[in-house]
Amino acid sequence: MPNDEQDPVHDEQESVQDDERATDDFDERTAAVERLPLTDRADAFSALHDELRTRLESGGSRSA
Repeated sequence: MPNDEQDPVHDEQESVQDDERATDDFDERTAAVERLPLTDRADAFSALHDELRTRLESGGSRSA
């Protein structure tokens, strides 16, 4: 019987869970930015954009 480290189904489930957490995090952060005063939103969205670009350019790792 394979352990979790060698189980491709387990790996796929973890990947889906990571994607869901990333989506939830993005939704929460976007909502928080939208609640900011209009004068602060551009800087906050720019910072979020920069972080997402860095994450995508690094292969999508959550460490960015």
